[in-house]
Amino acid sequence: MRLPAYWLQRPEPPVDRDTAASFDRLLDQALEHGPERPLDYRLDAPKWQFLCHAADRAGVVLHGSGVPDIARFEPRQPADDLEFSNRLAVFAAADGIWPIYFAIADREHLVPMILMNACVRLDDDAGRLSEPYYYFSVSAPALKHRPWRTGTVYLLPADSFEHQPPIPLNGTQLHVAQAASPVAVEPIAKLTVHPDDFPFLHQVHGHDDALINARAAADPDGFPWFEENDETAEAEKPEET
Repeated sequence: MRLPAYWLQRPEPPVDRDTAASFDRLLDQALEHGPERPLDYRLDAPKWQFLCHAADRAGVVLHGSGVPDIARFEPRQPADDLEFSNRLAVFAAADGIWPIYFAIADREHLVPMILMNACVRLDDDAGRLSEPYYYFSVSAPALKHRPWRTGTVYLLPADSFEHQPPIPLNGTQLHVAQAASPVAVEPIAKLTVHPDDFPFLHQVHGHDDALINARAAADPDGFPWFEENDETAEAEKPEET
C-alpha cells in the first residue's frame, strides 16, 4: 500500500558506511559532552541525515523547540483529540526530520498559526516497515509570511518513553513516529537547526483553518483532510538563475 502523493517520502540517497561512522562518532561525543552547548556540527552531510541516524539508533528520541536552553522537559497536556496524544506527557519523535519542523515553525510571532503534521511508516506484506512518509501544513495566512526561525532539536533518553501503538489501516498498520514520557526528561544533547536544514521547507502546505476544522469534525479519522487547491510553500522558492 502507498499513501497519496501529497505525503512526502524521506529524501534519498541513504547514508553510506563512512558517513554513518562519522555520525556515530559525533553522537558519541555529544553524549559524552552533554547538552550545555549545541553540537559543533561540521560534517558535509545535511543535519537531517544525522538526526535520522540518531533517531534510528537505540536509546534516543528527539524534540524540536524554538527555545535554545531547555534543561528539563516537564510533562504538559496538549489540546489533542487523539487518544495517545491526549495525556500529560513529554512528547518526542522517533524520527529525525519531524522535530526540525517544530524547531523552525515560529508560532510565537504569528498567532494564530495552526500546525498539521505527521510522520508515519507502513507495514508491507512481510511485516517490514516502509521508509517514513511525512505531511506538513500551517495556516495559509501565516505561510505567506514565511514563518520560520532558528530552532533547536534536543536528543532525549528514550528510557521513559512509550511509542504510539500502530493504527490499523486498510489491511495494514500505520506506525506514527511519536513517543510520550509520563515523567520529566533532561536532554542529553542538542543541535541548532535553521530553516534551510529542513528538507521539506518548500513543500509545506498552507491550509484554511476553518475548513480543516470543519472537515476534522465531520471525519475525525480523515487526516490530513487535504485540500486539492491549497497553497504550498513551493511558491516561495527563489527563482533559479
